[in-house]
Amino acid sequence: MEHVDDITIAFEEEGEVVIEELDKVIIQKGAWAVILFRYQERSRKTGEFLAPKAMLRRFQKTKGEYRKRDSMNFSKDSATTLVKVLGEWLEAGLLGDSEAES
Repeated sequence: MEHVDDITIAFEEEGEVVIEELDKVIIQKGAWAVILFRYQERSRKTGEFLAPKAMLRRFQKTKGEYRKRDSMNFSKDSATTLVKVLGEWLEAGLLGDSEAES
């Protein structure tokens, strides 16, 4: 992909949707892009979509193309923990202001 807005995790196999992208939020653009996806996977056993999950992916733009470099999947439990801890850190003023660092 040449443009960060065009990046998707939607995936089809033999004409059947295997991964359905439900939502995405571009957190960071540039040479290193970070995107948060909400998605569902189709069960190979039942053919039904499983519960939605979240995935954070980091892409590097090299030679005009974005390539996936890192990925983290979040279940409901791990996403809840992440949101809770980040919220506590923000409330306590333990994270810096990225605008002030520029």
